[in-house]
Amino acid sequence: MAKIRVLIVDDSALVRKLLRELLESDPDIEVVGTATDPYQAREKINKLNPDVLTLDVEMPRMDGVTFLKNLMRLHPMPVVMVSTLTEQGAQVTLEALELGAVDFVAKPKLDLSNTIGDYADEIIEKVKVAAQVKVQALVHKQSVVCDVPDKLTADAVLKKISPSSIPSHLKTTDRIIAIGASTGGTEAIKDVLSCLPADCPGIVITQHIPAAFSAAFATRVNGLSALDVSEAKDGQQILPGHAYIAPGDKHLIVERSGARFLCRLNDGPPVSRHKPSVDVLFRSVAQNVGVNAIGVMLTGMGDDGAKGMLEMKEAGAFNFVQDEKSSVVWGMPGQAVKIGAAELQLPLDQIAKKLVVLASQ
Repeated sequence: MAKIRVLIVDDSALVRKLLRELLESDPDIEVVGTATDPYQAREKINKLNPDVLTLDVEMPRMDGVTFLKNLMRLHPMPVVMVSTLTEQGAQVTLEALELGAVDFVAKPKLDLSNTIGDYADEIIEKVKVAAQVKVQALVHKQSVVCDVPDKLTADAVLKKISPSSIPSHLKTTDRIIAIGASTGGTEAIKDVLSCLPADCPGIVITQHIPAAFSAAFATRVNGLSALDVSEAKDGQQILPGHAYIAPGDKHLIVERSGARFLCRLNDGPPVSRHKPSVDVLFRSVAQNVGVNAIGVMLTGMGDDGAKGMLEMKEAGAFNFVQDEKSSVVWGMPGQAVKIGAAELQLPLDQIAKKLVVLASQ
C-alpha cells in the first residue's frame, strides 16, 4: 500500500519541523516536502504531486485562504487547514472550509509535552481521512475506517433509561430537531439552516468543533439563516425559530421542564472521543423528547451519534441521514445506517425540505 504523500505549508520553521515529525511517526504517511509560503507551495505541488496539503491560515506574501481559493480553482486537492485558536483564526478557517478545505486542526503549540500524543493522533487521523476524499470544485465524500483508541460511551455523562420509561404524553409537546455532524459539517449545517423557514421547530446541534470556533460558527450561520442561530447557553429555553449550537468544550443536553425544553451544558468527559458529543445530545433527546423528536445525522468522521440515534428511534423519533454521495465523510451517517438507526438517506440539498414536511405532520 502506497504511503500518503503530504506537503506541509507553514511560514514557521519550528512548526514545519514539528508537523513533519508528528506525521512521519505514522508508517502510512510520508512528508514529501515543506514550503514557507504559497508561492513556494505552488512550485512544490507541481513538482511533488502530494496527496494532501496541510496549509497554514496566516502566512506572509499571500494568506492561506487566498491561496486555497486559487488552488481549488486550478488544482483541486485535499487540504487540512492549520489554524490559530483565535476569533480571527476561527473566521478565516470557516471561510476556508466553505472554499473546499476538508478539515482543520489547531496550530500546534511548541510546548506540547503533555498533549503531544493526542495532537499527533488528531492530525494523523485527519490527514488520512483527507487523503480519501475526492476533491473537485468542492470536497466530495469517502467512508474511512481508522484505528482509534478506546473511548467512553454516553453513560459517562448521561445514564441510559429504557424506552418504556419515557412518558407517553411527550407526543403532545413541541417538536425538536436534533442534528449531529463532524468533518464537513460546518458547511452542511449552514446549507440546511439557510433553507429552513423562521417558524421551524427548535433545533439543537452538536458539531465537533473547538471551543474557540463554536461562537464564530453560530454567528456566521445566523447571518445566512431566517432562524435565530446562537451558541447554546445553560438553562436557555428551546424555542421555535431558533437553533442552538453546542459550545466547543461542553456537551449539549436537552432537558424537559414541565411543558418546556431547555438547553443544559455539561462539562463531563469526552464521549466517543468528542466533547461535545452527538451521542450525548441524541440520548438526551431520546429520553426527554421521545416521539416528538426528529434526528438528522450529517457528514462526519467516526461513529459518534449512531448509538444515540438508535436510542432516539427506539423512543419513537423519526431519523434520517445525509447520503454518502453528498457527504464529505460518510462515517457517522454510514454507521447510523449500518445499525438501523435511520429511516432513510437524503442528499444534502433535500434535507431542509424533508424537515419542513416532517415538522408539519
